[in-house]
Amino acid sequence: MPRATVRLQLHAGYTLHDAHACVDYYADLGVSHLYLSPITCARPGSTHGYDVIDHGAVNPELGGESALRDLARAARRRGLGLIADIVPNHMAAHPANAWWRDVLEHGAASAHARCFDIDWNAPDPALRGKVLLPILPDSYGESLNQGVMALRHDATTGRVELEVSGQRYPVAPESLARGLDPQTLLRRCDPARASGRERLHRLLQSQHYRLAWWRCAADQINWRRFFEISELVGVRVEDEAVFDAVHALPLRLYAQGLLDGLRIDHIDGLAAPGAYLRRLNRCLAEAGASRPPACAQSQAYLVAEKILASDEAPDGRWQLHGTTGYDFMDQVGALLHDPQAEAPLRAFWQMLTGDLRTPQRQLEAARTRMLQRHFSAERLALVRCLERLARHDRRTRDWSAPAMDRVLSAWLAAFPVYRTYAEDGGRSDADRDRCDAAAQRAATLLRALPGSADAALLAQLDRWLSGLPADPATADHAAAPLAQGETEAAQSLRRFQQLTPPLAAKALEDTLFYRYGPLLSRNEVGASPQRFALAPEAFHALVEARAREFPHAMLATATHDHKRGEDARARLAVLSEMPQAWRKTAYRWIHALPDAGQLTLADRYLLVQTLIGAWPAGWDADIIEQRPASVAAWIERVAQWQLKALREAKLHTSWTDPDSAYEAAGLGALEFLRDAAPGRRLLAEIAAYALELAPAGMINSLAQTLLRNTLPGVPDLYQGTEFWDVSLVDPDNRRAVDYPPRIAMLARARASAAVRPSAADWRSGAVKQALIQRLLSARLRHSALFGQGECIPLAATGTHARHVVAWLRCHEDECAVIAAPRLCALRLSGYARGEPRAAREFWADTALCLPDAVRDLAWRDAMGDEKARRGADGALPLPDLLCELPVALWLSPAA
Repeated sequence: MPRATVRLQLHAGYTLHDAHACVDYYADLGVSHLYLSPITCARPGSTHGYDVIDHGAVNPELGGESALRDLARAARRRGLGLIADIVPNHMAAHPANAWWRDVLEHGAASAHARCFDIDWNAPDPALRGKVLLPILPDSYGESLNQGVMALRHDATTGRVELEVSGQRYPVAPESLARGLDPQTLLRRCDPARASGRERLHRLLQSQHYRLAWWRCAADQINWRRFFEISELVGVRVEDEAVFDAVHALPLRLYAQGLLDGLRIDHIDGLAAPGAYLRRLNRCLAEAGASRPPACAQSQAYLVAEKILASDEAPDGRWQLHGTTGYDFMDQVGALLHDPQAEAPLRAFWQMLTGDLRTPQRQLEAARTRMLQRHFSAERLALVRCLERLARHDRRTRDWSAPAMDRVLSAWLAAFPVYRTYAEDGGRSDADRDRCDAAAQRAATLLRALPGSADAALLAQLDRWLSGLPADPATADHAAAPLAQGETEAAQSLRRFQQLTPPLAAKALEDTLFYRYGPLLSRNEVGASPQRFALAPEAFHALVEARAREFPHAMLATATHDHKRGEDARARLAVLSEMPQAWRKTAYRWIHALPDAGQLTLADRYLLVQTLIGAWPAGWDADIIEQRPASVAAWIERVAQWQLKALREAKLHTSWTDPDSAYEAAGLGALEFLRDAAPGRRLLAEIAAYALELAPAGMINSLAQTLLRNTLPGVPDLYQGTEFWDVSLVDPDNRRAVDYPPRIAMLARARASAAVRPSAADWRSGAVKQALIQRLLSARLRHSALFGQGECIPLAATGTHARHVVAWLRCHEDECAVIAAPRLCALRLSGYARGEPRAAREFWADTALCLPDAVRDLAWRDAMGDEKARRGADGALPLPDLLCELPVALWLSPAA
């Protein structure tokens, strides 16, 4: 099992060759595995790799398979393994994708038609036997008149193709007149002439795809997309042949010892995750038998990207090592927020917005909007499936599609988790509980009284989508196989379970988290607006459950998808320790921004929070006048965040209907801060405030860094975040990492006998890197202790006992004490200001209480060579433990 991983984002600007050059650095830092973003062929120029065009080859833009082999050899020499991110659930709907291109050329007769969820019998006659291709910049007629579509002859292949907005699409061979010279065909179909447009139109009508305005996708799409992204098409990996084609490369690379594990992207997008995991594990076991002896391992490491609700755990039927760590990211973040701040901050937000609805009601509204305007085609396709299912039974045939749509929409709006997993032998107990809760809430939304028609239809929907066998009286009809071997009931369940995940993600992460913001540090992937803070006892219960059920799950605090960097969140969390003072300051700044007549108070507040969280820790406020170009570049990054935030919120502008005036008002606020003298003074004030918070934010950051690297699980480091990470949402969080200073700082840290950071080390982030290196070094030396050891919470005594969280980890004769501060970062800022003596005075009489079995042990500081003094009762005084740093890892002599 991995000891610790580092996530690397690969693209043409950071290839496998570049990763090769970083092997020594990450080995010296202490990770055991490089965790790579997708390595398969992606759409040309892809910056992330999830828009796959060929599952069977390593992307040549990354260096190809030879570069992967070189990286694997270099990693192996330093004792490192490789984990690859795989994308089994979607591909790029792009003509460079040979599978997709073949479907566009040959339609349902294509050998690759089985790869995708396409409804060849769509209710719209114009789409029967065709694929909707919503790629036109305007309506079809306007695009045709404007010459957006034109035929081209490829002299290399001799083929006639259709060019649309710079991309070439295939033309069905049977649609071309035999013996007609290509150049003659191009002249006859020249869109510059009316007669040419008419001939071109007739030719386009005979294709296996129907060109359409991009706006048509939400209402008319007849194939499953990834989320609402029409550039990504869902893959039917539940088909055995498709599974084999998608996984041939990673299984071969695993068999050859080049890969040691896999990360499954968005497992909830699959039709049957449980069955998928069983098949994948069987294939990995077979491939593992062929691994070279030097790379032998008992099983492949396997984790899945899965967003869990606050009371949810991965399905117990799944065969995997755990999630990629969004759950831990949320939990440790909630631990560092003061619950007493939630009410005043929420009241402040309500005052700014005038919206008194609960977060749950706002989420339901966001889900309803997504269902009506973004997933209407998927919703109606499910309704049609249910309508056909109803027709098979005399008792249900009278239910109409409009009634089903109304009741189903209420149920979906109230659905509390990403999805159920009823395809795998029926619902689990947890699935049943959540479906019951959704039904009860839907009944409230519908005002459906017991015994009413809507209540009866809700109960019927619940039965149809339960995954249980159909009633024997209707089984003969409902079980009749449809396209791709599915029954009506199975297709209904699949469509339901593949609709709820994108609905959940787009409504919460990409809508509500941009329109609800009492404190943005709690608006993160994996979080919930219903959970602002987490008590230590609740946090430990989650730690204990993870240790018991998924001890090798990843623990992350930053990812390629986070909304803001882990240290930006840690800094903003400090505001929960001072909500009243923050409200006054924020209110003044909000009104100091220029009034362009449009930008709402709420959007100003979101901007102010973002400026506070994202101000670089190494910048003084005077940089605004001394280095205006640097500040202008930073403001441009904030502007990219702001545009995305405003459009994702979908309140005043959106991606589909942008309001240029409102967006200009937002940009105007940033230009005021950059260009106007009063604005620069305001920005200087905001920067000074951020720098006052920064030391306390660093305390929080080291606390979450300590817990990520010492609690049960596999710590995952996101590239570059070993220094302070105050990045914003993608693409900002995927910017290039500056490695030379990190390499130099690490060499200095490894040469030092102890971690004794200067004020400069705090500002640069070197202290965080040094802490990570020491913690990972301890994990290396004592792998059994951290990989298998018990994790027992420790009580504290003294004046500030409630401000420390601590654990004892034990395995055989090895022990470790872990201690971190909580909700006292402002009072510990001295550590980060180079004044540790003043900071540790805060702890005064506070001490950790040790169990009898270990109270007589002596302890060694993993950050240096000091030994802790013990009180007469065997307790560990916190002033001794937290001497130079606000966090501690102490090891027993045997350890």
